[in-house]
Amino acid sequence: MAMGHDEVFGKVREVLTDALGVDDDEVTPQATLQRDLGAESIDFLDIVFRLEKEFSIKIPKGELFPDDVLNNPEFVSGDKMTPAGLQRLKELMPHADFSKFEADARVSEMPELFTVKTIVNYVESKLQAA
Repeated sequence: MAMGHDEVFGKVREVLTDALGVDDDEVTPQATLQRDLGAESIDFLDIVFRLEKEFSIKIPKGELFPDDVLNNPEFVSGDKMTPAGLQRLKELMPHADFSKFEADARVSEMPELFTVKTIVNYVESKLQAA
């Protein structure tokens, strides 16, 4: 039986409250993992592990949280994503909302792409593909 959006969100909320030690009322769709929920880079590995376990899905390295884009000079110039870099991010993260990031594609703003909604969208796409 397919999971509804609210059920997926509820389970993602549980995963994030457990992994990050935050209150469940802090885990809103718009909350960013780093700025709002205090996630650090080590937490991303834990979140991936917990999501895999909770939803019985496999999350390949770099798929939910792309890590190879920022090290590529073709994709980054100074503190800005190049048009090719922005396009690559969109390909890697079809589950993310780029509307704000496109207006100011600074590397320092990239963590703003990783919201609770981004994770819910990702998990839903993985469940639909299964």
